[in-house]
Amino acid sequence: MIVPKEIRTYCPRCRRHTVHKVSLYKKGKDSPFRWGVRKHEWEKKGYGGQKWPLLRRKAKTTKKAVLKLTCTECGYILHKEGIRIKKIEIAR
Repeated sequence: MIVPKEIRTYCPRCRRHTVHKVSLYKKGKDSPFRWGVRKHEWEKKGYGGQKWPLLRRKAKTTKKAVLKLTCTECGYILHKEGIRIKKIEIAR
C-alpha cells in the first residue's frame, strides 16, 4: 500500500483540517525498570518459573502499521489507527 507523504486531516489542537506530514510509527525500546518487568523478574526467581504463558507458535502473518501524523502548523502529533498490512510505503 502506498500512502501519500502529506494528508489533509483534522487537527484537535488547531480545531480544523490542516496538512499533516505522514511517517510510520515505530515503538521505542522497552525500559527494564518498569514495574511490571521488575515484578516479573522477581516472580521468576526460585521455583515456579514463568508467570505468564510463552508464545510458542506465531499466529499472525502481519503486523499492524500505525501512521504518525504531524501537523505542519502546530506540530501536534497524532496516531492513525493501525491496519494489518504486509507492506506499506510512503510516497516520495
